[in-house]
Amino acid sequence: MVQSGLVFSLIHTMSCQNRPVKDNMDSSSGFSSSFKSKQSRLQERRGSNVSLTLDVSSLGNVEPIKSVSTPRELTLQYLKTTSSVLSREQLKEITNNTQKLEAEFSKIPPNFIETNELNIPGHASKNRYKTILPNPQTRVCLKSEKHSDDLSSYINANYIRGYGGEEKAYIATQGPMVNTVNDFWEMVWQEDCPMIVMITKLKEKNEKCVVYWPEKQSSFGRFEVVVNEVKECDGLAIRDLSVKHAEESRSVKHYWFSSWPDHQTPDTAQSLLDLVLEVEESRKTAGNRGPVVVHCSAGIGRTGCFVATSIGCQQIKDTDKVDILGIVCQMRTDRGGMIQTSEQYEFLHSTLCLYESNLSRMPNSSPASGVNSA
Repeated sequence: MVQSGLVFSLIHTMSCQNRPVKDNMDSSSGFSSSFKSKQSRLQERRGSNVSLTLDVSSLGNVEPIKSVSTPRELTLQYLKTTSSVLSREQLKEITNNTQKLEAEFSKIPPNFIETNELNIPGHASKNRYKTILPNPQTRVCLKSEKHSDDLSSYINANYIRGYGGEEKAYIATQGPMVNTVNDFWEMVWQEDCPMIVMITKLKEKNEKCVVYWPEKQSSFGRFEVVVNEVKECDGLAIRDLSVKHAEESRSVKHYWFSSWPDHQTPDTAQSLLDLVLEVEESRKTAGNRGPVVVHCSAGIGRTGCFVATSIGCQQIKDTDKVDILGIVCQMRTDRGGMIQTSEQYEFLHSTLCLYESNLSRMPNSSPASGVNSA
Protein backbone atom coordinates (compact mmCIF):
# COMPACT_ATOMS: atom_id res chain seq x y z
CA MET A 1 0.00 0.00 0.00
CA VAL A 2 2.81 2.42 0.85
CA GLN A 3 4.66 1.69 -2.36
CA SER A 4 1.47 2.03 -4.43
CA GLY A 5 0.69 5.44 -2.88
CA LEU A 6 4.19 6.71 -3.64
CA VAL A 7 3.98 5.61 -7.24
CA PHE A 8 0.60 7.33 -7.64
CA SER A 9 1.95 10.64 -6.15
CA LEU A 10 4.98 10.61 -8.44
CA ILE A 11 2.93 9.93 -11.54
CA HIS A 12 0.45 12.70 -10.61
CA THR A 13 3.25 15.23 -10.00
CA MET A 14 5.00 14.45 -13.26
CA SER A 15 1.76 14.70 -15.27
CA CYS A 16 1.02 18.14 -13.74
CA GLN A 17 4.51 19.40 -14.54
CA ASN A 18 4.58 18.16 -18.14
CA ARG A 19 1.00 19.00 -19.23
CA PRO A 20 1.23 21.37 -22.38
CA VAL A 21 -0.69 24.67 -22.66
CA LYS A 22 -3.38 24.63 -25.39
CA ASP A 23 -2.50 26.50 -28.64
CA ASN A 24 -5.68 28.62 -28.65
CA MET A 25 -5.05 29.94 -25.16
CA ASP A 26 -4.77 33.78 -24.84
CA SER A 27 -1.04 34.67 -24.63
CA SER A 28 -1.54 38.29 -23.52
CA SER A 29 0.66 39.65 -20.79
CA GLY A 30 -2.34 39.91 -18.46
CA PHE A 31 -3.11 36.28 -18.79
CA SER A 32 0.56 35.36 -18.43
CA SER A 33 0.85 37.43 -15.30
CA SER A 34 -2.35 35.94 -13.91
CA PHE A 35 -1.16 32.39 -14.69
CA LYS A 36 2.21 32.95 -13.03
CA SER A 37 0.51 34.41 -9.99
CA LYS A 38 -1.81 31.42 -9.68
CA GLN A 39 1.13 28.99 -10.17
CA SER A 40 3.09 30.82 -7.48
CA ARG A 41 0.19 30.61 -5.00
CA LEU A 42 -0.32 26.93 -5.91
CA GLN A 43 3.33 26.20 -5.11
CA GLU A 44 3.04 28.05 -1.82
CA ARG A 45 0.13 25.84 -0.85
CA ARG A 46 1.55 22.56 -2.13
CA GLY A 47 5.25 23.23 -1.80
CA SER A 48 7.97 23.66 -4.39
CA ASN A 49 9.07 21.09 -6.92
CA VAL A 50 11.98 20.28 -4.63
CA SER A 51 9.70 19.51 -1.70
CA LEU A 52 7.77 17.03 -3.86
CA THR A 53 10.89 15.01 -4.58
CA LEU A 54 10.61 11.71 -2.68
CA ASP A 55 13.51 9.51 -1.57
CA VAL A 56 12.59 5.95 -2.49
CA SER A 57 16.12 4.56 -2.22
CA SER A 58 15.36 2.85 1.10
CA LEU A 59 12.45 0.80 -0.24
CA GLY A 60 14.80 -1.96 -1.36
CA ASN A 61 15.97 -2.45 2.25
CA VAL A 62 12.58 -3.53 3.58
CA GLU A 63 12.89 -6.92 5.31
CA PRO A 64 11.18 -9.79 3.46
CA ILE A 65 8.03 -11.28 4.94
CA LYS A 66 8.94 -14.26 7.09
CA SER A 67 7.24 -17.61 6.43
CA VAL A 68 4.44 -18.50 8.83
CA SER A 69 4.85 -21.76 10.78
CA THR A 70 2.21 -24.42 10.24
CA PRO A 71 0.25 -25.85 13.18
CA ARG A 72 2.31 -29.05 12.89
CA GLU A 73 5.57 -27.11 13.07
CA LEU A 74 4.36 -25.16 16.11
CA THR A 75 3.31 -28.40 17.78
CA LEU A 76 6.67 -30.05 17.19
CA GLN A 77 8.52 -26.95 18.37
CA TYR A 78 6.56 -27.04 21.64
CA LEU A 79 7.11 -30.77 22.12
CA LYS A 80 10.85 -30.55 21.40
CA THR A 81 11.57 -27.55 23.64
CA THR A 82 9.23 -27.88 26.63
CA SER A 83 10.40 -29.37 29.91
CA SER A 84 10.07 -28.99 33.67
CA VAL A 85 12.86 -30.65 35.64
CA LEU A 86 11.76 -31.51 39.18
CA SER A 87 13.87 -32.26 42.22
CA ARG A 88 12.66 -34.97 44.56
CA GLU A 89 11.01 -32.41 46.82
CA GLN A 90 9.36 -30.64 43.90
CA LEU A 91 8.05 -33.99 42.65
CA LYS A 92 6.36 -34.57 46.02
CA GLU A 93 4.84 -31.10 46.03
CA ILE A 94 3.43 -31.15 42.52
CA THR A 95 2.04 -34.68 42.91
CA ASN A 96 -0.37 -33.30 45.51
CA ASN A 97 -1.38 -30.36 43.31
CA THR A 98 -3.87 -31.98 40.93
CA GLN A 99 -5.16 -28.63 39.67
CA LYS A 100 -1.69 -27.60 38.51
CA LEU A 101 -1.11 -30.99 36.89
CA GLU A 102 -4.42 -30.79 35.02
CA ALA A 103 -3.52 -27.32 33.72
CA GLU A 104 -0.04 -28.46 32.70
CA PHE A 105 -1.36 -31.53 30.90
CA SER A 106 -4.01 -29.55 29.02
CA LYS A 107 -1.31 -27.43 27.35
CA ILE A 108 0.57 -30.37 25.82
CA PRO A 109 -0.31 -30.70 22.11
CA PRO A 110 -1.50 -34.26 21.34
CA ASN A 111 0.24 -34.35 17.93
CA PHE A 112 -2.32 -36.68 16.37
CA ILE A 113 -1.86 -37.59 12.71
CA GLU A 114 -4.44 -37.00 9.98
CA THR A 115 -5.25 -39.72 7.45
CA ASN A 116 -3.89 -37.75 4.51
CA GLU A 117 -0.47 -37.48 6.18
CA LEU A 118 0.11 -41.22 5.78
CA ASN A 119 -0.72 -41.47 2.07
CA ILE A 120 -1.18 -45.25 2.26
CA PRO A 121 -4.39 -46.30 0.48
CA GLY A 122 -6.34 -48.90 2.46
CA HIS A 123 -4.47 -48.49 5.75
CA ALA A 124 -7.76 -47.97 7.62
CA SER A 125 -8.40 -51.72 7.52
CA LYS A 126 -5.35 -52.21 9.76
CA ASN A 127 -6.22 -49.60 12.38
CA ARG A 128 -8.17 -50.50 15.50
CA TYR A 129 -9.26 -46.85 15.90
CA LYS A 130 -9.59 -44.58 12.90
CA THR A 131 -8.22 -41.51 14.71
CA ILE A 132 -5.18 -43.21 16.30
CA LEU A 133 -2.55 -43.39 13.59
CA PRO A 134 1.24 -43.86 13.65
CA ASN A 135 3.39 -40.76 13.21
CA PRO A 136 5.03 -41.10 9.76
CA GLN A 137 8.56 -40.14 10.86
CA THR A 138 8.85 -42.91 13.46
CA ARG A 139 6.45 -45.59 12.28
CA VAL A 140 7.61 -49.19 11.99
CA CYS A 141 7.66 -50.53 8.42
CA LEU A 142 7.62 -54.28 7.77
CA LYS A 143 10.45 -55.13 5.40
CA SER A 144 10.24 -58.79 4.43
CA GLU A 145 9.79 -59.77 0.78
CA LYS A 146 6.08 -60.42 1.23
CA HIS A 147 5.67 -56.86 2.54
CA SER A 148 6.92 -55.12 -0.59
CA ASP A 149 4.12 -52.56 -1.08
CA ASP A 150 2.98 -49.70 1.17
CA LEU A 151 -0.13 -51.42 2.56
CA SER A 152 1.41 -54.81 3.28
CA SER A 153 4.37 -53.12 5.02
CA TYR A 154 2.03 -51.01 7.16
CA ILE A 155 1.50 -51.65 10.87
CA ASN A 156 0.09 -49.22 13.42
CA ALA A 157 3.25 -48.96 15.52
CA ASN A 158 5.95 -46.40 16.34
CA TYR A 159 9.49 -46.52 17.64
CA ILE A 160 9.68 -44.65 20.96
CA ARG A 161 12.85 -43.13 22.35
CA GLY A 162 13.90 -44.11 25.84
CA TYR A 163 15.94 -42.61 28.65
CA GLY A 164 18.52 -40.10 27.44
CA GLY A 165 16.99 -40.11 23.98
CA GLU A 166 17.96 -43.74 23.32
CA GLU A 167 16.65 -44.53 19.83
CA LYS A 168 14.14 -47.36 19.39
CA ALA A 169 14.08 -48.33 23.05
CA TYR A 170 10.39 -49.24 22.78
CA ILE A 171 7.74 -49.91 20.17
CA ALA A 172 4.28 -48.56 21.02
CA THR A 173 1.51 -50.28 19.10
CA GLN A 174 -2.20 -51.03 19.14
CA GLY A 175 -3.69 -54.29 20.37
CA PRO A 176 -3.51 -56.78 17.47
CA MET A 177 -6.63 -57.38 15.38
CA VAL A 178 -7.64 -60.60 13.62
CA ASN A 179 -6.16 -59.34 10.35
CA THR A 180 -2.97 -57.92 11.90
CA VAL A 181 -1.79 -60.77 14.16
CA ASN A 182 0.63 -62.10 11.56
CA ASP A 183 1.97 -58.57 10.99
CA PHE A 184 2.50 -58.27 14.73
CA TRP A 185 4.73 -61.35 14.84
CA GLU A 186 6.54 -60.17 11.71
CA MET A 187 7.38 -56.98 13.61
CA VAL A 188 8.52 -58.85 16.73
CA TRP A 189 10.82 -60.99 14.60
CA GLN A 190 12.09 -58.19 12.37
CA GLU A 191 13.00 -55.97 15.33
CA ASP A 192 14.32 -58.85 17.48
CA CYS A 193 12.09 -57.82 20.37
CA PRO A 194 12.92 -59.67 23.61
CA MET A 195 9.73 -58.68 25.47
CA ILE A 196 6.08 -57.85 24.88
CA VAL A 197 4.13 -55.88 27.50
CA MET A 198 0.35 -56.11 27.15
CA ILE A 199 -1.67 -53.71 29.33
CA THR A 200 -5.31 -54.41 28.51
CA LYS A 201 -8.02 -56.99 28.84
CA LEU A 202 -9.22 -58.71 25.70
CA LYS A 203 -12.63 -57.10 26.07
CA GLU A 204 -13.86 -54.06 28.01
CA LYS A 205 -17.39 -53.41 26.70
CA ASN A 206 -15.88 -53.70 23.21
CA GLU A 207 -13.01 -55.76 21.88
CA LYS A 208 -9.67 -54.28 22.94
CA CYS A 209 -7.32 -56.95 21.65
CA VAL A 210 -7.45 -60.45 20.17
CA VAL A 211 -5.53 -63.44 21.50
CA TYR A 212 -2.35 -63.46 19.46
CA TRP A 213 -0.48 -66.19 21.32
CA PRO A 214 -1.27 -69.92 21.46
CA GLU A 215 -2.48 -72.02 24.33
CA LYS A 216 0.56 -74.23 23.78
CA GLN A 217 1.78 -74.07 20.20
CA SER A 218 0.54 -72.54 16.94
CA SER A 219 1.64 -70.91 13.68
CA PHE A 220 1.15 -67.25 12.81
CA GLY A 221 2.09 -66.59 9.23
CA ARG A 222 5.60 -67.92 8.74
CA PHE A 223 6.32 -68.15 12.47
CA GLU A 224 5.72 -70.87 15.00
CA VAL A 225 5.08 -69.70 18.55
CA VAL A 226 5.48 -72.06 21.50
CA VAL A 227 4.49 -71.36 25.13
CA ASN A 228 7.16 -72.89 27.36
CA GLU A 229 5.97 -71.69 30.77
CA VAL A 230 3.24 -69.54 32.35
CA LYS A 231 3.37 -67.76 35.72
CA GLU A 232 0.33 -65.95 37.13
CA CYS A 233 -0.06 -63.73 40.17
CA ASP A 234 -2.03 -60.61 41.16
CA GLY A 235 -3.37 -59.64 37.74
CA LEU A 236 -0.09 -60.36 35.94
CA ALA A 237 0.60 -63.35 33.70
CA ILE A 238 4.14 -63.97 32.42
CA ARG A 239 4.70 -66.33 29.49
CA ASP A 240 8.04 -67.57 28.28
CA LEU A 241 7.69 -67.98 24.54
CA SER A 242 9.81 -69.39 21.74
CA VAL A 243 9.35 -67.84 18.31
CA LYS A 244 10.67 -70.02 15.50
CA HIS A 245 11.33 -69.45 11.83
CA ALA A 246 13.16 -71.91 9.61
CA GLU A 247 16.05 -73.20 11.73
CA GLU A 248 16.18 -70.22 14.09
CA SER A 249 14.48 -69.88 17.48
CA ARG A 250 14.30 -66.81 19.70
CA SER A 251 13.05 -66.37 23.26
CA VAL A 252 10.38 -63.75 23.93
CA LYS A 253 8.89 -62.97 27.31
CA HIS A 254 5.23 -61.88 27.32
CA TYR A 255 3.86 -59.81 30.23
CA TRP A 256 0.09 -59.52 30.42
CA PHE A 257 -1.02 -56.89 32.95
CA SER A 258 -4.82 -57.20 32.91
CA SER A 259 -5.87 -55.21 35.98
CA TRP A 260 -5.76 -51.74 34.42
CA PRO A 261 -9.12 -50.42 33.09
CA ASP A 262 -9.24 -48.48 29.83
CA HIS A 263 -8.96 -44.65 30.21
CA GLN A 264 -8.47 -45.13 33.96
CA THR A 265 -5.68 -45.96 36.38
CA PRO A 266 -4.83 -49.04 38.50
CA ASP A 267 -5.95 -49.22 42.10
CA THR A 268 -2.37 -48.75 43.29
CA ALA A 269 0.79 -47.34 41.78
CA GLN A 270 2.81 -50.21 43.26
CA SER A 271 1.46 -52.73 40.74
CA LEU A 272 2.61 -50.66 37.76
CA LEU A 273 5.94 -49.93 39.40
CA ASP A 274 6.55 -53.64 40.00
CA LEU A 275 5.83 -54.38 36.35
CA VAL A 276 8.06 -51.57 35.05
CA LEU A 277 11.04 -52.63 37.15
CA GLU A 278 10.57 -56.31 36.36
CA VAL A 279 10.59 -55.57 32.64
CA GLU A 280 13.62 -53.30 32.97
CA GLU A 281 15.59 -56.04 34.75
CA SER A 282 14.63 -58.55 32.04
CA ARG A 283 15.64 -56.03 29.39
CA LYS A 284 19.11 -55.78 30.87
CA THR A 285 19.38 -59.55 31.02
CA ALA A 286 18.37 -59.83 27.36
CA GLY A 287 21.48 -57.93 26.35
CA ASN A 288 21.87 -56.21 23.02
CA ARG A 289 18.51 -57.05 21.46
CA GLY A 290 15.74 -54.90 20.00
CA PRO A 291 12.98 -52.69 21.42
CA VAL A 292 10.47 -53.69 24.07
CA VAL A 293 7.00 -53.91 22.50
CA VAL A 294 4.32 -52.21 24.60
CA HIS A 295 0.63 -52.18 23.75
CA CYS A 296 -2.76 -51.61 25.30
CA SER A 297 -5.75 -51.22 23.00
CA ALA A 298 -5.00 -47.99 21.14
CA GLY A 299 -1.32 -48.03 22.07
CA ILE A 300 -1.16 -44.53 23.58
CA GLY A 301 -2.79 -44.25 27.04
CA ARG A 302 -1.73 -47.11 29.28
CA THR A 303 1.17 -47.75 26.92
CA GLY A 304 2.34 -44.17 27.45
CA CYS A 305 2.09 -44.51 31.23
CA PHE A 306 4.27 -47.62 31.19
CA VAL A 307 6.97 -46.12 28.96
CA ALA A 308 7.01 -42.78 30.82
CA THR A 309 7.28 -44.55 34.19
CA SER A 310 10.20 -46.61 32.94
CA ILE A 311 12.06 -43.53 31.65
CA GLY A 312 11.23 -41.53 34.79
CA CYS A 313 12.55 -44.22 37.12
CA GLN A 314 15.87 -44.25 35.28
CA GLN A 315 16.07 -40.44 35.48
CA ILE A 316 15.46 -40.37 39.22
CA LYS A 317 17.93 -43.18 39.83
CA ASP A 318 20.71 -41.53 37.82
CA THR A 319 20.17 -37.81 38.51
CA ASP A 320 17.89 -37.47 41.57
CA LYS A 321 15.63 -35.41 39.28
CA VAL A 322 12.86 -36.11 36.81
CA ASP A 323 11.36 -34.23 33.86
CA ILE A 324 7.89 -35.76 33.51
CA LEU A 325 6.60 -33.00 31.24
CA GLY A 326 9.62 -33.42 28.97
CA ILE A 327 9.17 -37.20 28.91
CA VAL A 328 5.55 -36.91 27.77
CA CYS A 329 6.49 -34.33 25.13
CA GLN A 330 9.23 -36.60 23.82
CA MET A 331 6.82 -39.54 23.60
CA ARG A 332 4.18 -37.47 21.78
CA THR A 333 6.79 -36.40 19.26
CA ASP A 334 7.23 -40.10 18.45
CA ARG A 335 3.56 -41.17 18.69
CA GLY A 336 0.60 -38.83 19.02
CA GLY A 337 -1.57 -38.88 22.13
CA MET A 338 0.78 -40.77 24.46
CA ILE A 339 -0.81 -40.44 27.93
CA GLN A 340 -4.49 -39.95 27.12
CA THR A 341 -6.01 -38.30 30.19
CA SER A 342 -5.10 -35.92 32.98
CA GLU A 343 -5.88 -38.74 35.42
CA GLN A 344 -3.17 -40.85 33.80
CA TYR A 345 -0.79 -37.88 33.92
CA GLU A 346 -1.48 -37.48 37.66
CA PHE A 347 -1.07 -41.23 38.17
CA LEU A 348 2.30 -41.09 36.43
CA HIS A 349 3.44 -38.49 38.97
CA SER A 350 2.14 -40.62 41.84
CA THR A 351 3.98 -43.70 40.56
CA LEU A 352 7.28 -41.88 40.21
CA CYS A 353 6.79 -40.26 43.59
CA LEU A 354 6.37 -43.74 45.06
CA TYR A 355 9.57 -44.85 43.34
CA GLU A 356 11.40 -41.85 44.79
CA SER A 357 10.06 -42.67 48.23
CA ASN A 358 11.26 -46.28 47.98
CA LEU A 359 14.73 -45.10 47.03
CA SER A 360 14.81 -42.64 49.92
CA ARG A 361 13.97 -45.34 52.43
CA MET A 362 16.55 -47.77 51.06
CA PRO A 363 19.39 -45.61 49.71
CA ASN A 364 21.90 -48.46 49.65
CA SER A 365 19.63 -50.91 47.89
CA SER A 366 18.92 -51.34 44.20
CA PRO A 367 15.62 -49.95 42.90
CA ALA A 368 14.39 -53.45 42.17
CA SER A 369 14.89 -54.65 45.76
CA GLY A 370 13.17 -51.50 47.00
CA VAL A 371 9.92 -52.39 45.28
CA ASN A 372 9.89 -56.16 45.58
CA SER A 373 10.86 -56.64 41.94
CA ALA A 374 11.64 -60.14 40.81
